[in-house]
Amino acid sequence: MVKCDTSILKEGFVLLDGGDYSGAMQFFEDKRNFYAAQNVTEGISICMSLLGMTKYLIDKVNYQESLGFLNDACYMADFLKSGTAKLINEFAKGTVYFGEGFDDTALTHFENAKNISLLSGDILSVMGYVLSRIKQITEKTGFTISVKSDPLVSLVKIGRSISAVTDIDVLLRVIAEETKVAIQADRCTVFLLDPEKHELWSKVALGMDSQEIRFPADKGLAGYVVKTGEPLNIPDAYNDPRFNPDIDKETGYRTKTILCMPIKNNNKEIIGAFQVLNKNGGVFTKGDEDLLAAIGGSASIALENAQLFEQQKELYKEQKALFESFIDTLATSIDARDKITAGHSSRVKLYAMLLVDELSCAAKFKELVEKAAILHDIGKIGIRDSVLQKEGKLTEEEYKHIQEHVKITHDILEKIHMSEDFKMITEIACTHHEKYDGTGYYRHLSGENIPYGGRILAVADVFDAITSKRHYRDKMPIKNVIDILLSGKNKHFDGSLVDAFLKIPVNKIVHVFLTENHHYFKVEDSETLSHYNLLNIYDFTVNENSSDQEKRIVELFNFYYSGNINKSEGL
Repeated sequence: MVKCDTSILKEGFVLLDGGDYSGAMQFFEDKRNFYAAQNVTEGISICMSLLGMTKYLIDKVNYQESLGFLNDACYMADFLKSGTAKLINEFAKGTVYFGEGFDDTALTHFENAKNISLLSGDILSVMGYVLSRIKQITEKTGFTISVKSDPLVSLVKIGRSISAVTDIDVLLRVIAEETKVAIQADRCTVFLLDPEKHELWSKVALGMDSQEIRFPADKGLAGYVVKTGEPLNIPDAYNDPRFNPDIDKETGYRTKTILCMPIKNNNKEIIGAFQVLNKNGGVFTKGDEDLLAAIGGSASIALENAQLFEQQKELYKEQKALFESFIDTLATSIDARDKITAGHSSRVKLYAMLLVDELSCAAKFKELVEKAAILHDIGKIGIRDSVLQKEGKLTEEEYKHIQEHVKITHDILEKIHMSEDFKMITEIACTHHEKYDGTGYYRHLSGENIPYGGRILAVADVFDAITSKRHYRDKMPIKNVIDILLSGKNKHFDGSLVDAFLKIPVNKIVHVFLTENHHYFKVEDSETLSHYNLLNIYDFTVNENSSDQEKRIVELFNFYYSGNINKSEGL
């Protein structure tokens, strides 16, 4: 389905600004037909509002016909709850009513447009026109067919648009797009100075492809203004010796007028340059130079902040990689001491991630649970080898001793310097043995007093413990495993989490099984099992009247669950 690309519709506003109302009429008619063919109601509504307004600007006799367009467009905008469509409709209605002399009604529509812009944004950049119309009404200067956007309004809008953007590539495009509209030019490129490589670069060259542009910082017109700090306003590019026409020859574009301006930071250091091409309807004026300089003031702060944000992101990535390496090393140290349960923490992490995904939890929460799962048994470092590695049944005293590992986990992780968010890792990791009914350890928490992540780990931890093979016992039959989970609902486990876990497609569960024995999972078998979950396997197992197909599914699952796969069977 085609979405409404509002950037395309800005071309219609350029035609209106240039007084080409017939061209604008045809443009909006073509776009309406296009959106109608694609069933894009938002685009249809916007185009109908602009058609109604343009019809009126061409001939005021079309007043009633114009209102017909506007009312139909209003109905669609209200139905869709589209802020952009409603904004354009209010602007268009205000224009028609203003032209008819109904100033109060027009003012109401323009004020509505202004309020919608504050709530929904101003994608089509009409607020300059809206405020100019309001100024005409309040100052009683009378209606004019043509109205230009107030440059000061454009400047405020650009500042607001770029203030919240931190992605450097997105920011460059936002600045270039808004500058092009504000200056009323055909193209705009924002170049940044790379002082280490002594190059100018940009990923934004409006009207060209998005491939990154790089060239020496002392070349071209942008290089000239960066080197000299002086702006260039060239009214006739081909009669200026500093202009290089080769790029026009390569692209087929015809450069007529050029405005190039250095971008300076608060310390008056040059950090880049604007290059704006082909002023609509004439040459760039001193007012355009002043506006571009003012835009550069706002843009420079945003660009420096975005570059600093990028540096901070890289530093964060390095710190995160170091932290992850650290916790992986801690988890590996447990495997080295406890050969019996080697790989347990890794599998608990995988099961916990499957459960988190099934629950559609937020990415940040998923990251915290993942780290907590890896570290949940780190406290076993403080458990005696004679207990940790004992093959037989533990005595009561030994069982109490091994229970101490969750308290030790808490004490170890609490000493690691973490952010406020990551402190939750400690709470999640040390509550995986708490039980929903309050009979767990070591704090005897119950219900929702147990951190949600801790409740998730409880399910993952028990499931791995009873489905993993030990040299002193085999895996528990899957029916018994699921019986334990079902009987533990709202006693040992949060019942809703058990329900969610049993809904996970069993091909994903098998993938975790296979990390223990590194066997091969046939693609066709994975596809077959992807249509069933653990509860299905349980039902097929306990139902004496299961179909042959259901029995084959259970056999296929148990084939991989058992781990007794030999080379003759595909390995």
